[in-house]
Amino acid sequence: MKLICCGGSNGTMDMEAKNSTKEDEAVGKHSGLGVRHFQIFLLFLALTVAYGCRVNLSVAVVAMTDAASANPDFPEYNWSEKTKSLLLSSFFWGYVITQVPAGQLARKYGGKVMILSGLAICSILNILTPICAKIGGWQLVCALRVVEGLCQGVVFPSTHTILSQWAPPKERATLGTCAYSGNQFGTILMLATSGVIAASPIGWPSIFYISGGIGCVWSVVYFFFGAGSPQECKSISAEEKKLIEMAQADEVSGGQEQPTEQLPTPWLSFFTSPAFLVLIVSHSVHNWGFWTLLTEIPSYMKNILGKDIKSNALLSSLPYVCMFAMSFVFSSISAQLNNRNCISRSTSRKLFNSIGLWIPMVTLVGLGYVNPDQSELAVVLLCFTVGMNGATYLGFNMNHIDLSPNFAGILMGITNGVANIMSIIAPLIVGFIVTNEHDPEQWRIVFFIAAGFYLVGNTLYVIFGKANVQPWNDPPAKPRRNSTPQVESQH
Repeated sequence: MKLICCGGSNGTMDMEAKNSTKEDEAVGKHSGLGVRHFQIFLLFLALTVAYGCRVNLSVAVVAMTDAASANPDFPEYNWSEKTKSLLLSSFFWGYVITQVPAGQLARKYGGKVMILSGLAICSILNILTPICAKIGGWQLVCALRVVEGLCQGVVFPSTHTILSQWAPPKERATLGTCAYSGNQFGTILMLATSGVIAASPIGWPSIFYISGGIGCVWSVVYFFFGAGSPQECKSISAEEKKLIEMAQADEVSGGQEQPTEQLPTPWLSFFTSPAFLVLIVSHSVHNWGFWTLLTEIPSYMKNILGKDIKSNALLSSLPYVCMFAMSFVFSSISAQLNNRNCISRSTSRKLFNSIGLWIPMVTLVGLGYVNPDQSELAVVLLCFTVGMNGATYLGFNMNHIDLSPNFAGILMGITNGVANIMSIIAPLIVGFIVTNEHDPEQWRIVFFIAAGFYLVGNTLYVIFGKANVQPWNDPPAKPRRNSTPQVESQH
């Protein structure tokens, strides 16, 4: 990793500064709130809805299998730990299938159409969850979650497509952070309120009714006010539209638009590139640890720390409050380091990826040795683990664009698809390991496995990871895109 003295510059950085001068002037003329910011807010709400519908079962399943801990007036199901793990992982069975084709579908039919249809169907299915549990048991709920996963598989590629149309390059870091912070906000909202809802007179079924209902409301709002691009938007001013178009044109060398949708996809080059292969590994190990914690924290809180359903839900959401806040802190630090030319892009990616994976690795090992009567310490370690994880948004999550501006969406679809296979496996492995959910030693094994994945994954990323445009980004005889795009987004 190469360090550069603060305030210094190299050839690449000088070129970045020159290429961004015109864009800086254009953005300065229209730096206030515009239609693009409203569209990003709608995307923030979309991802809030998506993650709310995705994680609500993590808390609801506790009340569904132990009605006495919430509200005994509602149905209780005798599902084993393995069955619960199966239910929690079933969402990702469908989710991984639509990852790779979703980007091309969004490009063909428009990001708005894909994200709107996906979330609308998912929201309706959420509302039907209690009915399916009643008439078909866990088998029908499992099938329902698979279909929900299929619907949500289009969300990230569609969001990425819409962001690429609306955000000027110099604003993509900020606008991308704002949009994708909906991931954590939806998680926080659902984990914090689900326990209270389950213990209230309206019971655990209302967890699904409320989250699905909000999704339906968002779908109506987005149908009327959302737009996939400035060209589709009737309310955007001519000045703002011109700003976006001119700023995006500066990403293309010579100011000419390159028809990237016509470029042949170099599949073989993807899978023979060490830099891309370690990117897949890093994304995968991150997902293993993240989803292990996200799906299992409520059970750990209840069975090991002895927290009731209300305090369980509130405490389960606290780590994601930390991640929500820390993602903005790390983003600000990264911006300052880059603006002052303190470190190279490669060093920045590896530094923040190491913060996001190696520090949680240490805290997960410590969490494995926390006694059941040290609940406060366990909560602090969980918050620190998940909070530090937010640094990965400035690590591997940006790296797709570094390696290939032309094929960044496809690269994200591939890594996110593979990584979410880990999201399927992780809860299943927990189900096989934790045969007695009240045994701290079994949970210790779960934490150690996640820590081991973090260690190996980031070590490979630090050694083999790169942050420069790869040769396969530009096919021969095609105009070469700017090799230092300033796209920054969260997934």
